[in-house]
Amino acid sequence: MEWDSDLEDLSGGEEEEEEERLFAGGLGGPFSIGERLFPGLPVPASYGLAVTDAIEPDHPIIYVNEGFEKATGYRAEEVLGRNCRFLQCRGPFAHRRHPLVDSTVVTEIRRCLENGIPFQGDLLNFRKDGSPLMNKLQLTPIYDDDEVTHFLGIQFFTEANVDLGSPPGSFAKESLRAARFTSDSFYRPVLVEHVGNICREFCSMFQLSDEVISHKILSKLSPRDIASVGSVCKRLYQLTKNEDLWKMVCQNAWASETTRALEAVPAAERLGWRRLARELTTLEAVAWRKVTVGGAVEPSRCNFSACAVGNRVVLFGGEGVNMQPMNDTFVLDLNAREPEWKNVMVGSPPPGRWGHTLSCFNGSWLVVFGGCGRQGLLNDVFILDLDAKHPAWREVSGLAPPLPRSWHSSCTLDGTKLVVSGGCADSGVLLSDTFLLDLTIEKPVWREVPVSWTPPSRLGHSLSVYDSRKILLFGGLAKSGPLRLRSSDVFTIDLCKDEPCWRYLTGSGMPGAGNPAGIGPPPRLDHVAVNLPGGRIVIFGGSVAGLHSASQLYLLDPTEEKPTWRILNVPGRPPRFAWGHSTCVVGGTRAIVLGGQTGEEWMLSELYELSLASSAYNGN
Repeated sequence: MEWDSDLEDLSGGEEEEEEERLFAGGLGGPFSIGERLFPGLPVPASYGLAVTDAIEPDHPIIYVNEGFEKATGYRAEEVLGRNCRFLQCRGPFAHRRHPLVDSTVVTEIRRCLENGIPFQGDLLNFRKDGSPLMNKLQLTPIYDDDEVTHFLGIQFFTEANVDLGSPPGSFAKESLRAARFTSDSFYRPVLVEHVGNICREFCSMFQLSDEVISHKILSKLSPRDIASVGSVCKRLYQLTKNEDLWKMVCQNAWASETTRALEAVPAAERLGWRRLARELTTLEAVAWRKVTVGGAVEPSRCNFSACAVGNRVVLFGGEGVNMQPMNDTFVLDLNAREPEWKNVMVGSPPPGRWGHTLSCFNGSWLVVFGGCGRQGLLNDVFILDLDAKHPAWREVSGLAPPLPRSWHSSCTLDGTKLVVSGGCADSGVLLSDTFLLDLTIEKPVWREVPVSWTPPSRLGHSLSVYDSRKILLFGGLAKSGPLRLRSSDVFTIDLCKDEPCWRYLTGSGMPGAGNPAGIGPPPRLDHVAVNLPGGRIVIFGGSVAGLHSASQLYLLDPTEEKPTWRILNVPGRPPRFAWGHSTCVVGGTRAIVLGGQTGEEWMLSELYELSLASSAYNGN
């Protein structure tokens, strides 16, 4: 089910019905409840959130979060509409409660549900694979007009050290009870009688104030989770209407760098964070349109590189007439009333080049790496502060640099580190290495990422960052034995780990590969990879194998348990061509395609804009 697509201003019952429909949307990431929220309480790292309907018979589950799914192994679609007692059975095929589950605790839970009162206690549960979990359970009734309409369950999961092989007997049960219910345990069963309507001054969730609930709990939820929680009761609905809360939700879910970019989007303030979050989550407003701008990029060129700095498109270098390497810099300010290309006079320009990469880091800084120059392949690094009073390129002499290369891929991490992957070295040799360079230190040193295995060497691929420090590699012209073939393979690596390793996700070029649950993009190179808030990746364009359309969009969420490609149908007029080196994402809400209609002629006065939100589309 989808987050409802119509978010016009409503009133009264219609608005409540709207929010109830939002509740049935997808699942988001788990939120964090720190020790500062419960002083002295050792909160486990793994926990789940579940909401049940107290009006329907047998309290069916109507919502679970991602933490519940990860801890138990059950997907949301497997548990919605069921009572939570299935967790007391060892695996999905068991039909009876496991004998080690304490029946007295189960009885107390049933009594609290019947009487509409809170519960706290420990209960043995089982994952889908049958392994045991200790569930430190908190049940809180949600009131609406003095009637219990839902129960909110917070489940703190820890490993259960129990011998499931032993025959169930009184000794085993008593040992389990003794381990769980010690005299100093915060989680021993506590029954709290209902005293009036708690919602008049405090939300019944933990009896916390509105400010604590909004800032310490709700702000940690994903946008989809906020829409879901907001439809549980009127109190939570009112809390989730606050624009300041939605801004905090976006900052926590998408990182502050993304939200700073979104703040500069035209008309974003008018539409508000709630609407913006919804459109970027559901992609309901995505559309193509053609844009005409003034100025000119002269001399004409191809194989340049472009990136975005805020709402400005920056173009550097390229291959001019007779393979002349270029080293000039052009800027297109999309915030201007009449945007036009301007040749920016900067000091100390790098040697001319093409087949290089241009990336943005630390707000207004640009970094150029590699490419092919007049004397051959390059591995130098130059940086530029575009907002400086007198902007000038400066070479960064990093120690132990990677091999000179062109048609590699690069990205930036944490706004400070440059990541370079693959490409083509001397004599046409394809590369498979990955290097990092911290651009903020005085004497930076290149560091090759140590891995035991690398994806096949390639050029013309893309690197996309998600979850802050994870990288997704897609496509390119890859080595396959003695051949070089276009690829549709997806690989990921987590650079937060002490020993990072590449992981094969999906594609067509590896043994046992495939995309059985979706329609994957055809193999391609020099394509466009657009990072969406929340970690999703959109792929389109490039040099595509076969007779496939380069303008078809494909969506992948690498954070899913089983990532699946999905086709994204977009209205409007798409470009005929779209190349990775000449396309960039501006303000986090639109992808600007340069030279998209005429191929190698590169008519840069006509652009194609893929608007991800109506705020971006309507603002120009």
